[in-house]
This record gives sequence, structure tokens and C-alpha cells, in this order.
Amino acid sequence: MMSIRRRTLTLIIGLMLTGLMILSAFNLHDSNHEIAEVYDAQLAQNARLLQGVMRMPLAGDQHTELYQAFNQALSEATPRLDGHPYESKIAFQVWDAQGQVLVHTNSAPAFTSPPSAPGFSDVHDLHGRQWRAFLLEDKINQVRIWVGERDDVRTDLVDRIVRHTLWPNMLGSLILAAMVWLAIGWGLKPLANMAATLRARHSGSLEPLQLMPLPAELEPMQAALNRMLAQIQEVLERERRFIADAAHEMRTPLAVLRVHAQNLQEAGTEQEHRESLAHLIHGVDRASRLVNQLLTMARLEPQPGHAHAPRIDLEHTVRDSLVQMTPWLLDQGLELVFEAAPGNYLARVDGGAIDIALNNLVTNAANFSPEGGIISVRLSRQPTHFVLSIQDEGPGIDEAERERLFERFYSRGNAQGAGLGLAIVQAVAMRLGGQVRLENMATGGLCATLEIALD
Repeated sequence: MMSIRRRTLTLIIGLMLTGLMILSAFNLHDSNHEIAEVYDAQLAQNARLLQGVMRMPLAGDQHTELYQAFNQALSEATPRLDGHPYESKIAFQVWDAQGQVLVHTNSAPAFTSPPSAPGFSDVHDLHGRQWRAFLLEDKINQVRIWVGERDDVRTDLVDRIVRHTLWPNMLGSLILAAMVWLAIGWGLKPLANMAATLRARHSGSLEPLQLMPLPAELEPMQAALNRMLAQIQEVLERERRFIADAAHEMRTPLAVLRVHAQNLQEAGTEQEHRESLAHLIHGVDRASRLVNQLLTMARLEPQPGHAHAPRIDLEHTVRDSLVQMTPWLLDQGLELVFEAAPGNYLARVDGGAIDIALNNLVTNAANFSPEGGIISVRLSRQPTHFVLSIQDEGPGIDEAERERLFERFYSRGNAQGAGLGLAIVQAVAMRLGGQVRLENMATGGLCATLEIALD
């Protein structure tokens, strides 16, 4: 695509040249008109002056001498050092009432008959040359005075005006175009510097741009680029952290699976074979749960916020999630109870995140509940947030290790756990603009509370 500088220059210079051509066309038209007016006025004035001479009070024979003197003087009008080349292109003639030529210049065109229409006219002589003429009738002296000039005189003058006008304009336009080129280059220099800085950066560099000073128009661009670089760096950091966590946590389960596989291979009796196979299946299940938890944690890591989430019915979402878990809880010998206080539970939250958090909290409650125990889930609305609580009948938690329970890969009293459940719930709470709390109940058991901020 064409650069901004070239596009801007093409547009500006194109407009300048177009404007110059339009102005030159108007100037040429006006010059032609004004020159024609001036020359026509001169023709009329010369005819009036000649009329004044012809009206001089002289005797009849003296008029003849005057005409002869005129013709003799006009016959000497040739381009010389004391003359002008245009003398031969300007002519006049005088006819009497009978059509006889009284006075004429040598350059005057020949007519088959004297012109009869007074005023201005355009005529052609016998040689095909065009003349601009003015005819004046003097009824007192019974003469007609014709004054004309060749059209090439006016054309030559117009050409001179055009040359003297257009060439300076063209030269000035070229100089102005060069100045505009330099000015636009200077104005776009910060953008060029930014582009050069970006081209010079290493492809793997995620350091923020620090271009100073920077025009106000480029500051939002630099800020947007820095935000994008920070987001990319955050994504890469999450990816590295996920790979490191997965490599660290999968090392032991894989080693255990290898041991179980070797035991299965070396089993000597049917009983040992079944036990080794059961341990192997158990280890595979644990590794699968660990992988699922790691993937869930990676999916929830992006920054908090739910302003763009669709509005959902929180009560309906929680109820559907619990319905999906009920068969598994019954198989564990546990009873599930759900209660929702009357109220409006429409919320702009991520339903998938709610489902993940609830699944982890209920699973934790089931892992520490005695057989035949009851898991109670309650939903209520407060002035500033929703409250989702999960209560079990287990042993509760040690107050000294309350905070550590939210650390990654810290597992308490559950050999099959990956230590990611509560860390995932905390990530969901941050995503929803709330928090998660763990409290021992006076009647025994643990109450996990997830608070969800209102819109």
C-alpha cells in the first residue's frame, strides 16, 4: 500500500496543480477579454483622432494636399530603427462619398467595395488574414474612416502575457511542491521514527516502546502497542507457568504409573495381577484429574472482569450444575440439598466459570464428608453481591493452614487431589469480581462461601 507521505503529497500537489490550471485558464480568458477591450478602444480613439484631422477648416485644394501628405508619410512607415514592427499590422483608410480612397496606409487590406456597416467588425482581406476593424461615418465631411489591426498582434500579446504569467507560476509551484515535500517529511518524522524503531526491534522483544517526545496523535498508538505487548507477555508467562506446573506435577504420577505397570507385568498370581491393575487404573484416573485441573486453571488465568458477559439467571445455572452432579453424589452415598432465597438472580456473569467453581467446591465437600452425609448448597442475594455457600459435615479445616489451601498444588488430607481445586475457585472469584472464604461451622463441618459482585 502507498505510504502516508506519498498519498498526502500526491493529493496536495495534485490539488495545487489543478488549482493552478484553473486559475491560469481564468487568467487567460480575462487577459484575452481585457486586451480586446483595450485594443478596441484604441481603434475607436484613432478613428476619432483621424476624424478630427479630416475636419480641419481647409480650402478644397488644401484638402488634396493634406491627403497627399498623409499618404506620403504613411508610405514611409516601414520597420526601421525609429519605427516598430507592428506598424505594418495597423492600418486605416478613408473613403469619400463616392467610394474613392482618400487616405490609406500601405498595409491596409484591399476591399472589393468599401465597408458600409459602422462600428466594430471582424473581416478577412484578400490574403486570408483576419483583421479587427472599426468603421466611423463622418456625415459632415461625407467620408468613412476605417481603422484596423491584424489579429496576430493581439495573439502575440496574449502569448507574451501567458508566458510571463504561467512560467513564474509553474516555477513557483515546483518550489512550493518541494517545500511541501520537506514540510510533510518533517511533520511525519515522529511516525517514521516509530516505524524505524519497530523495524529495528528483535522479533522476540516484548519490551514496551518508550519514544519521547511523541506527538499527541501517536500517544494512543504507543499506549495501545504497549498494552498489546504486555498482554502477549502475560500470555507467554501463563504458558510458561502452565508448562512448568504440568511438567512438575506430572512427573510423580507418571513415575507411579510406571511402577504400577511394572508390578502388573511382574505379577505372579491372579490376585497380584488384579491388585496391580486396580492400582494402575487408579493412577490413570488421578493423572486424568490432574490434567483436567491444570487445563481448567490455564483457561481461568486471564484478567478478572465480567462486564462483557451475557446476563444469565444465576439460580437456574446453579441448579443445572447440581443436577449434573447429583448421580455421582448419590453413588458416593451423599445427599445434596439446594436452597435459594426468594429474589432476582439475573446477573452478568460467566456461567461456565460458575459451573467450574461450584463443581470444585462440591467435589471438595464430598471428599471430606462422611458416608450418608448431607451437602447443603444455598444461594442468596445481598445489597452488593450474590452469596453461594456450600456446607458439608466433614472435619473442617485447621485454622493454621487456611491460607495455604488456596496455594497451587497444596493438598490436605486427600491423596487423590491435585491441590488445584481451591486455587481454581479463587481464580473464578477474581474473574467474577468477588472472593471466596472458608469457615468452620459451630455445628461441625466446613462452609465455603463464594461471593459474586453485582453488575
